[in-house]
Amino acid sequence: MDDPSSSGGWRFAQCFGDKGDVEDITEADIISTVEFDSTGNYLATGDKGGRVVLFERNEMKKGCEYKFYTEFQSHEPEFDYLKSLEIEEKINKIKWCKRQNAAHFLLSTNDKTIKLWKVFEKQLRVVSESNHFDGQRPVPPPNQQNLLRLPRTTQQDNIIAAVPRKVYSNAHAYHIHSISVNSDQETYISADDLRINLWNLNISDQSFNIVDIKPVNMEELTEVITATEFHPTHCNLFMYSSSKSNIKLADMREAALCDKSAKCFEEEEDPTTRSFFSEIISSISDVKFSHDGRYILSRDYLSLKIWDVNMESRPVKTIPIHDHLRGKLCDLYENDCIFDKFECMWAGDDKHVLTGSYHNYFRIFDTDTLQDIVLQADKSAFKAKKIGGPLPGGKPAAKNAPRLGLGQVQVDALDFNKKILHASWHPREYTIAIAATNNLFLYSAA
Repeated sequence: MDDPSSSGGWRFAQCFGDKGDVEDITEADIISTVEFDSTGNYLATGDKGGRVVLFERNEMKKGCEYKFYTEFQSHEPEFDYLKSLEIEEKINKIKWCKRQNAAHFLLSTNDKTIKLWKVFEKQLRVVSESNHFDGQRPVPPPNQQNLLRLPRTTQQDNIIAAVPRKVYSNAHAYHIHSISVNSDQETYISADDLRINLWNLNISDQSFNIVDIKPVNMEELTEVITATEFHPTHCNLFMYSSSKSNIKLADMREAALCDKSAKCFEEEEDPTTRSFFSEIISSISDVKFSHDGRYILSRDYLSLKIWDVNMESRPVKTIPIHDHLRGKLCDLYENDCIFDKFECMWAGDDKHVLTGSYHNYFRIFDTDTLQDIVLQADKSAFKAKKIGGPLPGGKPAAKNAPRLGLGQVQVDALDFNKKILHASWHPREYTIAIAATNNLFLYSAA
């Protein structure tokens, strides 16, 4: 894997989706999740309209470019008549299973139902010869037995089909926000606000509850689960984060219910900085294991933290992301932006981390030096030839290449409706996929 710091920085590579003005956006087209498969040759996005769109690597092009592969309707809007609740079709998460044959398998989930999709190439064949037709030309029916012909088929076309092989439903009382496939490729976990369930991919009518933090009396509820993920190599380990600013690492071999015997990563809060917003901004929105399983990356509203799995007391690195917004927390609470859930991810070699921000900015950090690159997934990217590289020493960037540190951005000029919540990093290369409202941007470091 090439190191981008030595190769001239990041470049805008591609953009998929309608490039019209933000005011014209259809709610259903807003991308709600994006995920590379384990090879990086395929990329999936899910949207608020319940659709899954797959892209495949374009081998005809030099560099890392993608082309449309297929699209299918994964979930439909439903209505729960018992609870008088609408269940929206929005795709909350997509996770690929490792490819084991010619077909692709991937899990997609909305608030209530998880589906295992099989995506495969299928030959369309048509009858080319029969007793009534020779190709398109009609022929008189045979009047003797020896003139009877067996119909023949010829291949007409190749299509890409998507079929749901399994539907895993009725296991969550609350909204599903996370799914994670185990390294054994046989099981996966799904999490809602209060429970985590363990499934076998082949069994859709039975799951095991492995974490349950629901109190007997719901008035005593003090925290919710916010994200969960399996360890990349040890199939017995998984972690989950909470709104109380802690991460728990659990071993399924120790107990059937893993919430009591978990290792807890938590930093002591500084009482001098405590405020009305402390609990909200310290809630962890996403957690990811590094590819070697040694470190954990977590994102809260204001910062990124890198934890060593052997040290629970404090993170080894804390990277401020939204320090420039500390004075705006009141306004962000009023407009609900303080509850935005930003994702975070590791580079394939674990040397860089990525997370999003407002005004369609996203940031890439070197995990050693903490030097950062600020990029903007915006229409300006079409015009800019080259973006990124090391930050200039306080000089404003050229108009078509936004390379400024977020500290230099005028907070009042930020558009809080434009935000980078979802992204994915190619597992083997310096290529990233960024979901910006209804557009999918791809950036590469040559």
